[in-house]
Amino acid sequence: MDITSPSVRDLGRRLLTAGPATIVVATVLLFVVSPVVAPGSLGSAPLLSMLPFAAVLAIAAAGQTLVVQQRGLDLSVPGMIALGAVLCTALPQQHGWPLALAVLAGALGPAVAGLATGVLVTRFAVIPLIATLGLNAVLLGVVFAVADGTPAGAAPALNQFALDRTLGVPNTVLVAVLVVGVVGLVIGRSTSGRRLTAVGVSPRAAEVIGVRVERYQLLAYASAGACYGVAGVLLAGYTKTPPLFLGDSYLLPTVAAVVLGGTALTGGVASVVASGIAALFLTQLGQLLRAVGWSDSRQLIAQATVLLLVVLGRVVVPMAVAAWRRRTAGSAEQAVGLPA
Repeated sequence: MDITSPSVRDLGRRLLTAGPATIVVATVLLFVVSPVVAPGSLGSAPLLSMLPFAAVLAIAAAGQTLVVQQRGLDLSVPGMIALGAVLCTALPQQHGWPLALAVLAGALGPAVAGLATGVLVTRFAVIPLIATLGLNAVLLGVVFAVADGTPAGAAPALNQFALDRTLGVPNTVLVAVLVVGVVGLVIGRSTSGRRLTAVGVSPRAAEVIGVRVERYQLLAYASAGACYGVAGVLLAGYTKTPPLFLGDSYLLPTVAAVVLGGTALTGGVASVVASGIAALFLTQLGQLLRAVGWSDSRQLIAQATVLLLVVLGRVVVPMAVAAWRRRTAGSAEQAVGLPA
């Protein structure tokens, strides 16, 4: 095959600039390379210890994707996850709530908080970064108040559910597939999803064609909060006694998963499923780096480096392709103008 042919060049450009294709290829390559770099890193034990955290990150990344699609960036992820975790643990243990009701509160509490953020952004024109940053501080205060300053342990039933497997697959992964699949299906196939995309691309244009922009922006922020809440509940059940700052380590990875999945930070078209695959990529990358002896600080640097390279690639590659096409077109015109 001629690697200089237009079809091969076009394929390479799409792989470098198209989110879903890129992250799928990168994830497959990572799993192929992992046992070579660190033998045994793809054994059953390492996989079963990695997948629950990948599932939690995938659910949280789905929420971040919804916000980024609406031209925002959610800095309240740590507080949202911590709120979901503390509601499902402290309410039964310290306030006598039934477990089912506490789990429901763990999912819906962050959804209500997300709705409040949406109101600040839509009604009061607060910049999403400022609104979510301020909300994060408020949520952490609520977490301390609910927990009375002391982490509470998850109920045995919740802990058992998070640790158990169904047909060999961790329950956390099944929940993640369900959440990411449903959100992805709504975004990609439903009328509401198409309207969410239209609002993310251009709120003014969406309003002109009759879309109730504010309603769909509120829906995005509330749904994102629900995703964070579910992630917090699962993480609390899996870790048994979650610390009050449980969600602090999930802010950068959710943004990285969204960007690696191909959703532009300027909003518009988004792929929740690609963000979920990117969450798997990042979690396995972290596990591989730990297997070869990298510290947590070096792992964060590696994540930031991967994110930076992807962002630069999406800017540099299209520019290089456009420049090459201009040069090729100019050479062709000169060749046509030459005398025979």
